[in-house]
Amino acid sequence: MRDPVAFAESLGLPGLLDLHTHFLPPRVMAKVRAQFDAAGPLIGRPWPLHYRDADDALVETLRSFGVRRFTALPYAHRPDMAEFLNDWAAGFADRVPEALVCGTFFPEPGVAAYVASRSAPSPHRVQVWKVHVQVGAFDVTDPLLDQAWGIVADTGTPVVLHAGSGPVATEHTGPAPVAALLARHPRLRLVIAHAGAPEYAEFLALAEAHERVALDTTMAFTSFFEEMGGAYPPTLLSRLRDLGLAGKVHLGSDFPNIPYPYATQLDALERLDLGEEWLRAVCWTNTEALLG
Repeated sequence: MRDPVAFAESLGLPGLLDLHTHFLPPRVMAKVRAQFDAAGPLIGRPWPLHYRDADDALVETLRSFGVRRFTALPYAHRPDMAEFLNDWAAGFADRVPEALVCGTFFPEPGVAAYVASRSAPSPHRVQVWKVHVQVGAFDVTDPLLDQAWGIVADTGTPVVLHAGSGPVATEHTGPAPVAALLARHPRLRLVIAHAGAPEYAEFLALAEAHERVALDTTMAFTSFFEEMGGAYPPTLLSRLRDLGLAGKVHLGSDFPNIPYPYATQLDALERLDLGEEWLRAVCWTNTEALLG
């Protein structure tokens, strides 16, 4: 297994840009870890977490891997939670220079107002949104969200969207609701988490069809994830290569909530054999351009 710093250096990169990492308020993170430890209903299988440190130690771990920018990606699963998470994530970005300002939103009264406020120019303007429909148990086309989605589309701020049915399908997951959302807001800048697993083909097609829709690599192509959702179809690899070279595939890891070393994700990408140009684009160039 290659050291992440050596991996980046071998590609001539100054480091890595990881668009899908998680930092949460300590009590929230403790509850998330408890769900993984118990293989809870939205986890579906044993998930032995490889990294369990406090935030400061986890940040130092990412720095030791040569990760130059990363995200917090909070996600709300009930009303009156999103703004608490957004305040915490803004403070985290203040404390950690490499951290992007992240935010989340939930279908609730007032959501458009706080999304607008968080989108206004300021040092704490959200740079990356996170929406998790599986955990949040809501449909992306919920009417309460319509105005908020319009604001996000107008600002062009990327949204890391967990909408695929992995690891456990719900009534709200899958490509159909996302396609309906994009029909109403075609300028949304969505980054589909986990490459849309297990609906790889459908989400790849959405990314090909919509100028501002992309994929992230989070946990995809690793043997652990493929045990749940099946291997990435080899017939899609040439299209995945083209999408990455077009700027629309981004490195994501799900650190620290992963059941293997960080380098496992990088090894999985390298094994796809899509070329060094593709790896450079995915691990740096595409995300650099996305973040401006």
